[in-house]
Amino acid sequence: MTDASADRRPHVLLSVAMSIDGHIDDRTPERLLLSSPEDFDRVDQLRADSDAVLVGAGTLRSDDPRLLVNSPERQAAREARGLPAQPLRVALTGSGDLDPGLRFWHHGGDRVAYAPDAAVAKLAERLDGLAEVVGTGPGLDPGAVLDDLGARGVGRLMVEGGSAVHTLFLTAGLVDEVQLAVAPFFVGDDAAPRFVRAGTFPQDALHRMTLAGTGALGDTALLRYTVARPPLSAADRHWLALAIEESRLCPPSETAYSVGAIVVAADGTELARGHSREDDPRTHAEEAALAKLDPADPRLGTATLYSTLEPCSRRASRPVPCAQLIRASALRRVVLAWREPGLFVANCEGVELLEQAGFAVLECPELAAAARSVNAHLV
Repeated sequence: MTDASADRRPHVLLSVAMSIDGHIDDRTPERLLLSSPEDFDRVDQLRADSDAVLVGAGTLRSDDPRLLVNSPERQAAREARGLPAQPLRVALTGSGDLDPGLRFWHHGGDRVAYAPDAAVAKLAERLDGLAEVVGTGPGLDPGAVLDDLGARGVGRLMVEGGSAVHTLFLTAGLVDEVQLAVAPFFVGDDAAPRFVRAGTFPQDALHRMTLAGTGALGDTALLRYTVARPPLSAADRHWLALAIEESRLCPPSETAYSVGAIVVAADGTELARGHSREDDPRTHAEEAALAKLDPADPRLGTATLYSTLEPCSRRASRPVPCAQLIRASALRRVVLAWREPGLFVANCEGVELLEQAGFAVLECPELAAAARSVNAHLV
């Protein structure tokens, strides 16, 4: 995977058309047309305004789309801005089992396909040069996809589905905007594919969507939602940078990350700090910092824990992972530099566990490279 260094993740726009009862297709062999001509033109403009367009394997198999900017005028306008006529087209697959005969691979410009590491060789063999193939770790990690696309200069990503991909990005809290076109009819079939599947969606105030606009496109209603995420403050960046310096104090290890953590009160008073292996080879940074706190300190309810790495959700060294330790504390806000890669534990869910408990969890991608550099011998 490309080194994301300090590049920011793209703005993620999720675009979907659905029936009034929430379906994006029916179960007939033919594709169900949900959009009006005016809405199809809107989607073409969205593609032209995007640096990359992403689709999942299910949609590729069922619809065989090209995902192109169709308007010659819009293609020319992109070229006039020094861009290729077509945005980068992106495919996601969990299995690597994609047909090289699909139209997606044979029209337009550059293409990249992401898959779990175990499926990369299979996918690369099947595509045989039709697209660059990139691994995302043990699972199909949307955060890793965004990191890699950000490193490629993608500033705006349009996600076009289907249900599995919509759910993947939404449950991960990685969507910045949703444009939802609602067709004026019902599908009425519980077995037909829906906009999203069952999942655990972020519910805290940082992820609540705001209705940013409405409109009519022919007989189709357009709803535009944005996700209000307040930017990190200068103080947040300051304390996270200090946590990175704390991580440099970790005794060397070939089997564990070097992590720093600091707990800071709302008034800027440092309450505790710690680093991995501080007093024991098995100690984690968040664990070390939390152990120094007075659980009855009234400042904890509005304090922030700064950690250079996503708090662990599973660990072999101790029975209680750091995400659970944080949940059991009075803290309710966490700021981290980077998500845990799948080197020692596949699919860390520390962020998800905290968000499910009502925590505000913020990431600082611009400091991720500095946090990773402390662990350069591992990743």
